[in-house]
Amino acid sequence: DSFKYSYPPLVDDDFQTPLCENGPITSEDEHESKEEIDADTKETVELNEEQNLNQKKMNSVEQISKSEETDKTEIKPKIAKKALTTFKGPLLHISPAEELYFGSKETGEKKCLIVLTNVTKNIVAFKVRTTAPEKYRVKPSNSSCEPGTSLDIIVSLHGGFAASLQDRFLIMAAEMDQSSGAGVPELAQFWKEVPRTKVMEHRLRCHVVESSKPSSLTLKENAFNIPAKTNEDLHIQLTRLLQINKRLQEQIDHCLWFQQLSVVLSLLSVTVVAFCFYLAYTQRS
Repeated sequence: DSFKYSYPPLVDDDFQTPLCENGPITSEDEHESKEEIDADTKETVELNEEQNLNQKKMNSVEQISKSEETDKTEIKPKIAKKALTTFKGPLLHISPAEELYFGSKETGEKKCLIVLTNVTKNIVAFKVRTTAPEKYRVKPSNSSCEPGTSLDIIVSLHGGFAASLQDRFLIMAAEMDQSSGAGVPELAQFWKEVPRTKVMEHRLRCHVVESSKPSSLTLKENAFNIPAKTNEDLHIQLTRLLQINKRLQEQIDHCLWFQQLSVVLSLLSVTVVAFCFYLAYTQRS
């Protein structure tokens, strides 16, 4: 099937700058402090170190046990499927391609990951906007990506908000000159001057994954609680059935006895009538 899904832009999409992870972000004209930038870089470095450690642990465990090697082979198709859901744009490859999957209130899954890969030879500036800026926090929401590198964007729900199917995200990207810097002031000035025709836009929808935990929990509770009651009920029903069966057997025996008696009486009556006819015939003769 050669059908390819496309998400055309809607007229009523009102994309706005979302909230950052620590609260409302400043306007593009204002500059962020160096401490916030250093904190962001430290957090990204720590995340990368944790990922490297986890990968090393997984590799060592997989070399020891064969069971986890089979798990690894089962994980490979999932990775391949994720790779197929990548939007390949002229500036950035965006994964996932169409939808961000959030959990419902019952599951508690409130974070989602967007991976951007720069496929150009220059720095690509990007910013993320959403139709529901009060719900979501995006980190980073306005930054740049080096040539040939990938960058993770964490999208999380704020407070008690829940994702909706009407919520959408817009990723805007534009190629920067090598001479221009990639700092916050340079990015703000760049987005003011870049022409609209050079901006790549890609939209993502939100998808809510329903939870199956409550139903499974109720099934487990029923599985634990019901058997004791059903055993008693089955025992009572069994005794009733045995009593009914005994009564039916007695009724059948009575019916058979009456049937046999009626047959014997009918045979006797026939023989008596025949004997009477015989006597009458002999007297006449």
